[in-house]
Amino acid sequence: MSREEVEAMLGLDAIRNTRVYQEAKEEGKLEGKIEAVPRLLKLGLSLEQIAEALELEIDVVRQAVEKLSS
Repeated sequence: MSREEVEAMLGLDAIRNTRVYQEAKEEGKLEGKIEAVPRLLKLGLSLEQIAEALELEIDVVRQAVEKLSS
């Protein structure tokens, strides 16, 4: 069976279209971006540059930095 056939058989398309799946996917993306903040700080980027590069709100970047400090 092809991957598409297996996905159809298991109903993965239906699962992927649920709000819960979409929210979890977005949350995972956000966590990945937040994990990049310390590395970008070490490279000397400002909070504003990090927010722009990661397409995050500046407040989200500030909160991530505050968590690093504590």
